Amino acid sequence: MVQGSRQVQTQAQQQVQTLSPQQILAVKLLELPTLELEERIHAELLDNPALEEGKETSDVLNDEYNTTDQDGEPNTDSGEDIELGDYRTEDDIPDYKLQENNRSKEDRAEDIPFSDNVSFYETLKEQLDMQHLTPEQKQLGEYLIGSLDDDGLLRKSTETILDELAIYQGVHTSAEELEHVLSVIQDFDPAGIGARSLQECLLIQIRRKEDSPLKQIELDIIGKCCEDFTRKNKDKIIQKLNITEEQYNAAAAELTKLNPRPGSSMGEAIGKNLQQIIPDFLVETEDDGTINLSLNNRNVPELRLSREFTELLDEHTRNKQNQSKESKDALMFLKQKVDAAQGFINAVKQRQQTLLSTMQAIIDLQRPFFEEGDESLLRPMILKDVAERTKLDISTISRVSNSKYVQTNYGIYPLKFFFSDGYTTENGEELSVREIKRILKECVASENKEKPYTDDELADMLKEKGYPIARRTVAKYRQQLNIPVARLRR
Repeated sequence: MVQGSRQVQTQAQQQVQTLSPQQILAVKLLELPTLELEERIHAELLDNPALEEGKETSDVLNDEYNTTDQDGEPNTDSGEDIELGDYRTEDDIPDYKLQENNRSKEDRAEDIPFSDNVSFYETLKEQLDMQHLTPEQKQLGEYLIGSLDDDGLLRKSTETILDELAIYQGVHTSAEELEHVLSVIQDFDPAGIGARSLQECLLIQIRRKEDSPLKQIELDIIGKCCEDFTRKNKDKIIQKLNITEEQYNAAAAELTKLNPRPGSSMGEAIGKNLQQIIPDFLVETEDDGTINLSLNNRNVPELRLSREFTELLDEHTRNKQNQSKESKDALMFLKQKVDAAQGFINAVKQRQQTLLSTMQAIIDLQRPFFEEGDESLLRPMILKDVAERTKLDISTISRVSNSKYVQTNYGIYPLKFFFSDGYTTENGEELSVREIKRILKECVASENKEKPYTDDELADMLKEKGYPIARRTVAKYRQQLNIPVARLRR
């Protein structure tokens, strides 16, 4: 039987989301930490004469949430999602009732530690500014630097970054151009910054060494036998690369000196720690369990339209008939500046609403921690949990949590601190991965170094402590904690 074939032509329609300039501005402001927001506002005040600073701090910019509900339900309206819909006007922003505290917000802000040290991001940006790049390439570089994890590695795919640039910044570029800018960043110090994997991170560091026979062996070990090296399969590597044991030992000794987390070491070198961060949120827990949330806006002024500009605009608008070309140009200039000023005011207010809504949801979901300060009380929580509670997009929650800090009664924490995956047991019980890892570290720390525990033994110990997880899961968490296998812990 002869089978016929036919060609079917299909047409797929793809919907591409295009953000308005106002939405792009709101997204950019949302990403800024408090200190950079202050700088951005002052720059806008200098650039736009239709925008001026008010005498008192705006109620909207100093909203405080009182979160006394014990059932975890927020008692405030959630902010509007930046990815969806139009932005609210000034009249749409609700006024929240301020709560009286034993200490004023100004007193609390004065207690916030201030860092004179240069941040991780600023250090890399300074190196970027020294490169001969086009403005477009510099913009790509800044976005890539902002996308690095705390350890200095880039774990987002090229496709993801291209999509984010197009959607959130209106920047359309090619994968080749992005790769080129990334290669520039990978030449920065410390070596290994911008790598997309541990293997690439180590190779970057090796390639900076002076040429030698030992350097080539190191390149071969990491380039061709990286997995075997991390598993300490010495004999397999020697056989595969056809090298002597002495050559392997010499190369391995050099490889152990490399830094698998260049960003972390850089942060320590420049004094990047939680005590030297300016927090974006202030959360105070009172003795009766009341939790007060406010934004740290001590240097964020009230923004308003210039009365002089608005009066001039009204005057020119009333006299539109028989205007000269100069008058029409003046009218256009006035309108553009006033519109830009109002758009900036709305974007700043939208930022504050989104920040408060996100932080409020985190408090509601992690209320036991904010009441007691005990890390073991943190429940599994992912971006999706906060997004569902606030009715915001996951990418919005990601932007808020990526670069923001909160001051609590128990210290200053990055918002990332409150997020962790959960582990579900066979009977459906959800456990915190963070808590499991903490117990795992305690077990390894207390072991007899002459006879360290195997993964099977660790799994049994965790089960006895109420954490019934599989041996392979123990191995995964152990590797994530950078704890070697038992034979290497002797």
